[in-house]
Amino acid sequence: MPDALRVAAMDCGTNSLRLLVTDVRGEEKRDVVREMRVVRLGQGVDETGRFHPDALDRTLAVTREFGELATVLGAQRIRFCATSAARDAENADELNDGVESILGVRPEVLTGEDEARASFLGATRSTSGSALVVDIGGGSTELVVGADGDVQWSHSFDVGSVRLTERFLPSDPVSIDEVTALEAYLDGLLVPQVSSLEPVSTLVGVAGTITTVAAHALELPSYDSSAIHGARISVDDMRTACLSLLRMSVADRRALPFMHPGRADVIGAGAMILDAVLDAVPLATDTVTVSEHDILDGIAWGAAGL
Repeated sequence: MPDALRVAAMDCGTNSLRLLVTDVRGEEKRDVVREMRVVRLGQGVDETGRFHPDALDRTLAVTREFGELATVLGAQRIRFCATSAARDAENADELNDGVESILGVRPEVLTGEDEARASFLGATRSTSGSALVVDIGGGSTELVVGADGDVQWSHSFDVGSVRLTERFLPSDPVSIDEVTALEAYLDGLLVPQVSSLEPVSTLVGVAGTITTVAAHALELPSYDSSAIHGARISVDDMRTACLSLLRMSVADRRALPFMHPGRADVIGAGAMILDAVLDAVPLATDTVTVSEHDILDGIAWGAAGL
């Protein structure tokens, strides 16, 4: 892409660290590489309020790997954004200082509102019309309503697959009492915020929890981004897939051909969040559109100044 700006975007979440190197020119974007590593930065943060030393070591090691790759690929700008776990950790400066020493740029710790906006723009920049974007992460979940690139309403909930697994679902497989307690918690959190929304006619699901549930609903023989991106899956099929994943043991989830091994132990809680959202949000559609474009793409657009 002639005269394009090559940027490297890094999204440091509670469970994973992801890299996107992409060429941006005007409203065009052409991806060069996408990478993801499960680093579990949020290990124990919900309980202790601090990053565990091992989690920091894992995250900084992958940051170094991604920084070297970005340099080899000729990235002209690097943007590193951290989300839920970095908002909560008392020792977040240990992460920030470490990243800055490796990349030469200081991480941006996104607020819940910033995270919601980046997710919405990443998922919908090339589309028109109104939509609700659902982004379930390891530490938080963002719901965003907007149209044609403009955010009209958003809310960030402190519920994510890692946080809720540690808090509510310690057993393997999960017990009925654990599931009941988490269902009640999610209903009490979500319903007051979303029940007054106008019925949603387009619902877009992004990020690893939702794409993994989609892979299960589609019964994919392996994780296939091309099959997942843009897939329109019935709400009923997504909810059935959520329940199926929740009931499995971690070993059975790990044996699924599309399952990333670093997601197997927390996907049950993530699936419960998605199921609760689909139950609580007023829907004027019976399908979920799944997108592989998400907050990482929003970070990249921001790195390019757009």
